[in-house]
Amino acid sequence: MDIAIKKAKDVGIACVSAKGSNHYGIAGWYVMRAMREGLIGIACTNTSPIMYPTRAAKAALGTNPIAIGAEGTGGDSYLLDMATTTVAIGKVEIAKRKGDKVPETWGVAKGGKVSTDAEEIMTGGGLLPIGGGEISGGYKGYGLSSVVEILCGMLSGSHWGPNIRKWMSATSDADLGQAFLAIDPEAFAPGFSARLQDFMNTLRELPHVDPNLKVLMPGDKEKMHEKLVKELGGIPYHPNQIKNADELAQTYNVKKVNVIKEY
Repeated sequence: MDIAIKKAKDVGIACVSAKGSNHYGIAGWYVMRAMREGLIGIACTNTSPIMYPTRAAKAALGTNPIAIGAEGTGGDSYLLDMATTTVAIGKVEIAKRKGDKVPETWGVAKGGKVSTDAEEIMTGGGLLPIGGGEISGGYKGYGLSSVVEILCGMLSGSHWGPNIRKWMSATSDADLGQAFLAIDPEAFAPGFSARLQDFMNTLRELPHVDPNLKVLMPGDKEKMHEKLVKELGGIPYHPNQIKNADELAQTYNVKKVNVIKEY
């Protein structure tokens, strides 16, 4: 992203590919680097195949996350960071640890049959694209995931789709591809930040169905949670998550999680 930022400042827009990469963490982190420079940032990556394309009986694409962000005015910002599956695999894993069922739009058991059992999804099954099944528009999420694959796998010359090593496998190099885009809005029409702010304020102020649930913009929930974490002085976890972490700590002989408060 730093290369893309430098190039965008020179010519207005830039796209940089990474080849032979690995898990790059949080997509939004790279986008925020561009945002701090007054640019629009876009970042995406392909990942190990765990998503079942529409009508497929086996996984062939990853969660293939994409993030895009830009600064408004007064310290406000727009930041979308999402997987192209209905949910990230981590949400299914949390449901498994809690012993909860998951919605039908989240994943499938081995062979592609829709499942609400987190254990089935995690062991041999996989995730559904955004929208879930075909009847509920899952083909759109599948299409979006394939766009990320084109930008990351094919454009960079890295592995793509089912050619990427399996999720949780370490038998070969990941060889993931990533794409980083930076756009200088001042190279286009002036006043971008003000228009973006007006856009965000307009949508936030729309009448809402539930008086206690206002319309949010991408990134708002994360800002609210960040504020909550600061107020609590720590990150809230489900007891089963702490139990799992403690078991891992014991297995690898490392310090256990420091629980500062129980609710």
